[in-house]
Amino acid sequence: MTTPTCRACGTDLKHTLVDLGLSALANSYVPMDRADQNDPRYPLHARVCGNCFLVQVDDVVPPSDIFSHYAYFSSYSSSWVEHARKYCEAAAERLDLGKDSFVVEVASNDGYLLQHFVAKSIPVLGVEPAANIAKEAEKKGVKSLVAFFGKETAEKVVAEHGHANLTAANNVLAHVPDINDFVSGFATVLADDGVSTFEFPHLLNLLEKTQFDTIYHEHFSYLSLYAVEKCFEQNGLKVFDVEELPTHGGSLRVWAQKTIGTRPETDRLAALRAKEADAGIATLACYEGFDAKCRKIRDDLLAFLKSAKTEGKTVAGYGAAAKGNTLLNYCDIGTNLIDFVVDANPHKQNTLLPGSHIPVHAPDHLKVAKPNYVLILPWNLSTEIMKDMAHVKDWGGQFMVAIPKVEVIG
Repeated sequence: MTTPTCRACGTDLKHTLVDLGLSALANSYVPMDRADQNDPRYPLHARVCGNCFLVQVDDVVPPSDIFSHYAYFSSYSSSWVEHARKYCEAAAERLDLGKDSFVVEVASNDGYLLQHFVAKSIPVLGVEPAANIAKEAEKKGVKSLVAFFGKETAEKVVAEHGHANLTAANNVLAHVPDINDFVSGFATVLADDGVSTFEFPHLLNLLEKTQFDTIYHEHFSYLSLYAVEKCFEQNGLKVFDVEELPTHGGSLRVWAQKTIGTRPETDRLAALRAKEADAGIATLACYEGFDAKCRKIRDDLLAFLKSAKTEGKTVAGYGAAAKGNTLLNYCDIGTNLIDFVVDANPHKQNTLLPGSHIPVHAPDHLKVAKPNYVLILPWNLSTEIMKDMAHVKDWGGQFMVAIPKVEVIG
């Protein structure tokens, strides 16, 4: 068998972070009429590069199979839309953006972010590979280009619209198999004094909080500041600032400029470099023992669900989230242990979760079924979900999570 190589630096990948076995595509929701068919399953094996320390999964599925028609709509999370609004306010002020500026967002989804720049009369363009979602963005006044982003697409944007003063890329850097082509696209599309921001879950949190459920096929890479800076350096960008954010279980927002840029590095950047160094992020020892931690969570969750079943109690899930599908597939959990899942996204309702084939209903179904436990699968939204679903307590129902450990939380 050929040894896989690092997608950033080309080094042979000899070190495993965790092997999650065979798993269905986390966002490929199954129509009800295909309930009797088995879903395709692919290896889900995360490896660590011993040179640049980029954590990555093997390329087993073409991006076009995952992203060309997509079920994730950002606007269904009110907290995420508010997060985007605050970013737009801060970026517009920091960079003095106005009617003569140009903002490009890559993976612009349904216009959840760029709509806030549109409201300020700042010209925008969204680049979004999923045509069904780009159509929703257009309804918000967000001009959208249906395409995968890379150097070629960046050159097209420049030819048709000019260079960008700001580019935003939220939770997409991890989604690209050719990370070098992707990053070089930003160096191409940026004006010489332009700024690119990237948000992504911080690998350090994944490691420290055992967030293995954020590993799935469409997340090709798992990113530390160290690995990102290495990748940027070879593709025409350099980081000058970084923020630590609470989103997605702990994320980074890096602010980058072209290599010729003159913005000075901030104290925050120096502090985070030191934080990662203290954790040993550029040593293989930092990644050892993760697989065993994942197996413990799996064993604890199965023990809890089987005990609840024996006691005659029922369990439902909240949130048909990709991370939930990784968890359920890794643990081999189906309708034998979880009766159903509810989700506010109508595009996911009346489908089956990939792999587990657990049915997805609208949130009101909780009131009908009155489960004893509600397992919150998108644990990063637990506070928002428990507030919205407070009526679960009316019949004595309790909320629970599995990450970073199995526990009842309310």
